[in-house]
Amino acid sequence: MTLHILASGGTFDKHYDPLSGKLGFGESHLPAALARARLTVETTLELLPPLDSLDMQPADRQRILDACRRSTHSAVVILHGTDTMPETAAVLGAAHLPRTIVLTGAMIPYEIDGSDALFNLGFACGVAQTLPAGVYIAMNGRIFDWDKVVKNRGEGIFESAAAAK
Repeated sequence: MTLHILASGGTFDKHYDPLSGKLGFGESHLPAALARARLTVETTLELLPPLDSLDMQPADRQRILDACRRSTHSAVVILHGTDTMPETAAVLGAAHLPRTIVLTGAMIPYEIDGSDALFNLGFACGVAQTLPAGVYIAMNGRIFDWDKVVKNRGEGIFESAAAAK
């Protein structure tokens, strides 16, 4: 099996600028993160223009969907911003693609101590190899079906949509 890893930006790939005190995008952390994760499964990395998911427009989600459609891999892992991850998952889920698609991200950027980025990346890559075709969100050790998940902004976690009601 090989994994298609698709990077679309989000907190995972943000850099801290010590002069401005702001987070922004620079060179992707994914090559270093993949090397550090020491995955033994073959991976193909595709970098899309990095975006904060709050800035995503329908055309950006379409670009992600098109990349998933073009993929020749049975499993795709998408690094995505957490704020609108369920919205992108809904676009992908509605397409009914014949592969396993797992979206993941980070609440804390990869380069900052205490980040959940590397764990979430490894977790998503692992579950993408075992789940049946469909669209999932994998965050902080939990797997959610694309249409049964919400981000709890107050707690900074993802949870089942039923639990959020």
